[in-house]
Amino acid sequence: MSAVVCVFPGQGSQRVGMARDLVERHPVARRTFEEADARLGMALSRLCFDGPEDTLRLTENAQPAILAASVAAYRVLEETVGLRPAAVAGHSLGEWSALVVAGAMELGDAVVGVRERGRAMQAAVAPGLGAMAAVLGLDGDTVTGLCAEAADGEVVVPANLNGGGQVVVAGSTGAVDRLVALAAARGGRSQRLAVSAPFHCPLMAPAADALARHLASVRLRDPRLPVVTSVDARVVRGGGELRDLLVRQVTAPVRWEETMRVLAGLGATIVLETGPGRVLSGLARRIVPGVTALSAGAAGDIDAVREALAA
Repeated sequence: MSAVVCVFPGQGSQRVGMARDLVERHPVARRTFEEADARLGMALSRLCFDGPEDTLRLTENAQPAILAASVAAYRVLEETVGLRPAAVAGHSLGEWSALVVAGAMELGDAVVGVRERGRAMQAAVAPGLGAMAAVLGLDGDTVTGLCAEAADGEVVVPANLNGGGQVVVAGSTGAVDRLVALAAARGGRSQRLAVSAPFHCPLMAPAADALARHLASVRLRDPRLPVVTSVDARVVRGGGELRDLLVRQVTAPVRWEETMRVLAGLGATIVLETGPGRVLSGLARRIVPGVTALSAGAAGDIDAVREALAA
């Protein structure tokens, strides 16, 4: 019997037009965006569907937009194919989406929370002083060692341990530049990322502090589904530790390869990337060979998901 898990995408997966087809065809998706719009006091839905792209790409907008689109997709799958996942997980921002669908957090609290998270992350480091780069072809231990060599009194650390030969680093611009050169000398390929701040590194400490203050008044409940947190790559079943995990997540690396292996250990045979984009489904195939990994963020994906679940 197939065991399905849902994984939720993080920042960078946004695109103008995302979730528009879901809203046009499924009232539950429309209600999801209406709830998010009302709580934020802005037309988030219009920004998702019509852009402009440069406004959608802003961290404080992209994060609630991706979250709303991801939750809308999940709710459509619940209603149309009877989706009942064995567990859920999310990549960075996506962990907030996972907590919403698991019943640990209200959608309205989540979209406000990630908007504040995005603002705080953007403000933590002045433009130009931080950078991120994807390093391909070197393993996590090698990149970690090169980061220590490249730091030279500045900050550069692994930020996303994505698996499949991909490690994203973040830190001070000069240190990231030195890391890229060292990786090239070891046969690795690097690509600078078009991001507005160096996420998931110690430079984000001011953002973590701001998020902790915001979350102090947010109600968090025990999730009704197992949630695998990427901070520690383990199952979380109690709401009491969620606040600390969400705060730590801002400065901690995303341990995605380990997270996927935990999901596989729970018996996952089908991985649904629930929300915009195809990055996580591609990583799932490389990390867990033999798993069926599908994108499940658009109306056109529903039939494929239904067939996979019925197989």
